Amino acid sequence: MTLKVKDAERGDWAVLRVSGEMDLVTSPVVRQRVHDAVADGRRSLVLDLAEVRFCDSSGVGVLIAARRLMRSCQGRLRLILPPQGGAADGSHVNRVLGALGVRRLFEIYPDLATATHEGRDSGEPLPAQSA
Repeated sequence: MTLKVKDAERGDWAVLRVSGEMDLVTSPVVRQRVHDAVADGRRSLVLDLAEVRFCDSSGVGVLIAARRLMRSCQGRLRLILPPQGGAADGSHVNRVLGALGVRRLFEIYPDLATATHEGRDSGEPLPAQSA
């Protein structure tokens, strides 16, 4: 399986829609796209991971690095991770982050509408339930 990353915008938010597998070979693509968004001046970024079917430690490392990068430039990073369902059970990344104990580091939303809703700027994401 390959990895695809599509760019979109939603208000002030840059959106990267990731699908496929995030592993040692493909994760650098996501890392580069996050860096490209920051280089383009984007400080509000949503990573839509609902269509990611597999994520290994390399993928988790990219997510943590993206969080660090966005925080270093006073930016915002939000993840879209469905609690269950999605393509081939798109909650895989949600379960991996939970199992590694790093899920709490991220603002996690169930869909794009809630992730980009500007009324949620308090830093308190809508609850996304664990699978």
